[in-house]
Amino acid sequence: MQNNFVFAKLVPIMAKEQKYYVVWKGNQPGVYDNWDDCKKQIHGFTGALYRSFKTKDAAETAFHKGLSGYNDDLIKESTLPNKKDVGTPIHDSIVVDAACSGVPGPMEYQGIFYKTNKLIFKQGPFTDGTNNVGEFLAIVHALAYCKNKNLTIPVYSDSRNAILWVKGKKAKTKLERTAKNEKIFDLIERAEQWLQQNNYPNKILKWETAAWGENPADFGRK
Repeated sequence: MQNNFVFAKLVPIMAKEQKYYVVWKGNQPGVYDNWDDCKKQIHGFTGALYRSFKTKDAAETAFHKGLSGYNDDLIKESTLPNKKDVGTPIHDSIVVDAACSGVPGPMEYQGIFYKTNKLIFKQGPFTDGTNNVGEFLAIVHALAYCKNKNLTIPVYSDSRNAILWVKGKKAKTKLERTAKNEKIFDLIERAEQWLQQNNYPNKILKWETAAWGENPADFGRK
C-alpha cells in the first residue's frame, strides 16, 4: 500500500506570538490577552465557547461580531478536564497543530516530537483554509511520517473535529472550494486517499490544553 504523503524540510521553531482570546460563552464573556485569564472564564462552565486570535483588533472584532462566521473553527468544551482526570501526555509522541488567520484565511500546520521539541514537518501557509482542515492534514501527515519511519508512537492534536475526521477517513469541512484554495483541497483528497489505503497502529489522542497547557506545536495563533 502507498504510505507517502507530503513531507517538508526541517525549519527552526520561531518564538511564539502574543495571542488574544475571545470568550463568547463563559463565566465572564470578553477579550483576554492571556490563556490563564481565559481559562478562568471557561473552566467548569458547561457549553463554554472560545477561540484565540493573533491580534487584539481581530479578537475585539470577533467578540462584537458574535459567533456568526466562527462556528466551524470554535474550540468547544462542555467541561474542561484537569490533570487529575486526564493524567499527563505520553512523552514519546508527536504533537501537531495548525494556525489560521480568519475563516477562511492563511493556514499552515506543523508537527514536533514532544520529548525533544524537534520540528519534524511544517507546511504552508496556504490560501483560504481553516484551522480544522489544517489540523486534519497535520494528523494525517504525522501518521504517514510514522508509517514511513516505522514508528508506533501516538499523535496528539487539540482539535476534536479533526480527530473525528481522521477516524472517519473524511474531512467534513464546510469550506468552499475556490481557485485560491485548490492546493488545500488537493491535499485533503490526498490525505483522504492515504487514510483509505493505509492502516496504522498509532493512537490519535486529544491534547488536553486546559490540563497540560498550550499545545507545544502551537504557532501562537489559531
